[in-house]
Amino acid sequence: MGTQQVQLRGNGDEHRAFMSALLGDLRAMECMIEKGMFEQGVQRIGAEQELVLVDEDFQPAPVGVQILSQITDPRVTTEIAKFNLEYNLDPLSFDSSCLRTLHAGLEEVLELVREHALAHNARPLLTGICPTLSMRHLSKDNITPCERYYALDEAITALRGGHYQLRIKGVDELTVDHDSVMLEALNTSFQLHYQVDVQDFAATYNLAQAIAAPLLACSCNSPILFGKRLWRETRIAIFQQAVDTRAQTPHERDTLARVRFGEGWVQSSVLEIYRSDIARFRLLFGGQMEENSLDLVQKGIVPELVALQAHNSTVYRWNRPCYGITDGKPHLRIECRVLPSGPTILDEVANAALWFGLMRGGLEAWPELTNQLSFDDAKANFTVAAHEGLGSQLTWLNAKALPAQELVVKELLPVARQGLKLAGIDQADADFYLDVIAQRMKTLQTGAQWMLSSVADMKGKGTRAERLTCLTAAIAKRQDENNKPVHTWTLASLSESEHWAKSFLRVEQFMTTNLFTVDEDDLIDLVASIMDWEVIRHIPVEDREHRLVGLVSYRSLIKLLAERSTGGRHQVAVKEVMQREPLTIGPETTSLDAIDLMRDNRVACLPVVSDGRLIGIVTEHDFMKMAGQLLEEHLRDELRLSP
Repeated sequence: MGTQQVQLRGNGDEHRAFMSALLGDLRAMECMIEKGMFEQGVQRIGAEQELVLVDEDFQPAPVGVQILSQITDPRVTTEIAKFNLEYNLDPLSFDSSCLRTLHAGLEEVLELVREHALAHNARPLLTGICPTLSMRHLSKDNITPCERYYALDEAITALRGGHYQLRIKGVDELTVDHDSVMLEALNTSFQLHYQVDVQDFAATYNLAQAIAAPLLACSCNSPILFGKRLWRETRIAIFQQAVDTRAQTPHERDTLARVRFGEGWVQSSVLEIYRSDIARFRLLFGGQMEENSLDLVQKGIVPELVALQAHNSTVYRWNRPCYGITDGKPHLRIECRVLPSGPTILDEVANAALWFGLMRGGLEAWPELTNQLSFDDAKANFTVAAHEGLGSQLTWLNAKALPAQELVVKELLPVARQGLKLAGIDQADADFYLDVIAQRMKTLQTGAQWMLSSVADMKGKGTRAERLTCLTAAIAKRQDENNKPVHTWTLASLSESEHWAKSFLRVEQFMTTNLFTVDEDDLIDLVASIMDWEVIRHIPVEDREHRLVGLVSYRSLIKLLAERSTGGRHQVAVKEVMQREPLTIGPETTSLDAIDLMRDNRVACLPVVSDGRLIGIVTEHDFMKMAGQLLEEHLRDELRLSP
């Protein structure tokens, strides 16, 4: 939970003053550890819930600011996008009834948000990536008007030296360029906090690193982005790339990503992590530091360590150390940033029970952990788990390779049960939540697998936008069904959404993106062959940078054929036949406007262009298909209503 009161990094004296405060905070923490000022023997847990807001048509709804203005509960706060909110639960003692109290708290605040969202025709949704999110939702207009978010966007953009890029390959492949840090808003997470004694920090942090991969594998919930089937937990790839501040460097120079797993086991102290991050990463934020933390420590006063916390909030380790103060006493926490939001609160608390149980029981179960598991294997496991989920093969102690499912069932669940017992968690609660994990392992149905299976089941039915809308509607519906965990969910179907016709409002929702294109120097016979093979009537012509330079239609080929029959040339280049500067539209164009353009200009297709580059095409055939579906649905409604 990073501080919200920030300003951009200053130059000269301001920058050096902030850096001095940062180094002073680090020395102050070292002094606090030496003096034994940190709270000992107390274990607390906490949670942060991120959510996405969707409207009645299950599209992202940028009404977070309006909703928040009507909520007085301080636990609810902003996120970077207007269509996201976050709420932070109060810390709980890690004992007896904490799991069901955590569950009740998550439900309570979610219901509060739901009540206020209804006034804006919106509802909260728990999902790692909302299936209906599109590039148009990621405009700078949707950045929450907060100085921290504007500063973050400006600082990271400056360090990157330009645009943001996503390059993710799964079953499908995604390549996206964007102009702001809003790509981060694609992700919605469920973050956990675990308080740890200072002397136990290194061993406990290493444990968190070791179990990160199997924890991720059994909780994946983000397999689809922009309709593309990517990683089982695509959030990992998005966040690593969206907040990466690395520019191109000289050959063979190693640079670290700002979002990362880590470089090695912690040897003795939390100071190792803070020192590494300060040494490796430039300051993003600055500001006036009013406290002299080292002087305060010398006087026996607990400092806020504002500069250290500000810098720490911009270095995104998947397990991140956190400093806090409770009842006047400082403490250390480990923040788990691995887990996605959803699929239900019950699933989230089950994931939490697994993690908390492992954090408590793992030190006793695996006392030689770092000697038996290489850090490189733990790090590789994490990437593999993000890619493959429960289908991954993970390396465990003594280089033993196990399927993720087997590792969770045979190794982790027994340790988690013992850990919850050691913490004094009510046996019934421990069994209830961990049994959710056990049943999920039997069915192999994580949230990610449910989404992928649902999409596969709908293959060939409707448009991509329809399928994504129905998928989102199904998530919302099942989250309302008595909070049944995801392993019990039936697959989504096209009948899930009553507002399916809204999937045709804009051309981006149904345009063809799997395009056949040619170069202007290609032989026109290639165009004719492609049209014949693929049964299409229009082929765009683009250059090597995907800029549209022309369009070839079947009518052009008919005209060419007539010329050839009267002695025309036989070796004809595409550029001699294509229509230059064809009429184009943008992806946000409404369907009605596109129809009007086609009718008024007597054209049968419209290339779709964004930033000068070809991204899709719509044709009269698309509109005929749409009209047929709308007519069929209308007639079915009439039959249902007729006496």
